[in-house]
Amino acid sequence: MKRQAALLGTVILAVVLSFFVAVYSLAQQSFQVRVDRWLEVKQVTNEVTLAGAATRRSAQVGDRLQAVGDSITTGKKSSAILFVDTGVGVVEVAEQTTLLIRRLDIASDNGRITHLEVPTGNARLRVRPFTHKGSELEIQTPVGLSGVRGTVFGVAVQPNGKTGLVVSQGAVNSAAQGQSVNVAGGFQNFTMPGEAPSTPVALTDDTSLQYEFEKVIESSVRKVRLLGKVDPVNSVTIDGVPQVTDRTGRFRADSRLVPSYLRIQVVVTTPLGKQETHELALQ
Repeated sequence: MKRQAALLGTVILAVVLSFFVAVYSLAQQSFQVRVDRWLEVKQVTNEVTLAGAATRRSAQVGDRLQAVGDSITTGKKSSAILFVDTGVGVVEVAEQTTLLIRRLDIASDNGRITHLEVPTGNARLRVRPFTHKGSELEIQTPVGLSGVRGTVFGVAVQPNGKTGLVVSQGAVNSAAQGQSVNVAGGFQNFTMPGEAPSTPVALTDDTSLQYEFEKVIESSVRKVRLLGKVDPVNSVTIDGVPQVTDRTGRFRADSRLVPSYLRIQVVVTTPLGKQETHELALQ
């Protein structure tokens, strides 16, 4: 009887010790991920907001995005620059853009896994070549995924999710709807909602605007509508309001009353950040 009791006590002790070892191991892993992986804010211009599980405040230099769901959002005429913890990359967040953390992890070969999301707006990344095979850096948008291993590229995400991608150096794998294409340096492509990525074409970095004013009558009221066309990968704002372009880069603004003098500001921005402001007037 004593021998059975001793044996039972040994088994219970072993189970308890195993439990605490497992809990300690998990705690250490969680602690390591939280401490060793982050994106740090290095520069803030104008209105930039940092948001986490329990906080939402103005971003400051030195702030860190560490947990899944942590985000940074820029307002009009605002921007931010973030560094990836290991120095593997720099993220430039343009105006009216949201960037958030989807995953920060460490691979089995000590490579760094960094998955980000840009639901709307423009972001430019400079990523050095990885030294570990397990390293990953991905950008998720509403319509697809861009994966890199060392490159300079930018994305422009429109309100409907349409994503323009431009690669100036290296290569990016653009994937959506179960299909993927490799976009090499000096090329660009776009992805429409619900479609596979388009075939890459030579990079243009073109911020030009073709436009015309269309006069219409709505409910017996004379109005005017702006019709425009830009490079399909570019983003467009009209008087600060983001627009949606089709696969050819065409867009149509809401109609407006015809005053004695109409002035409209159209800003065209490439995924790499080149921007041109077009001041349009109808007399």
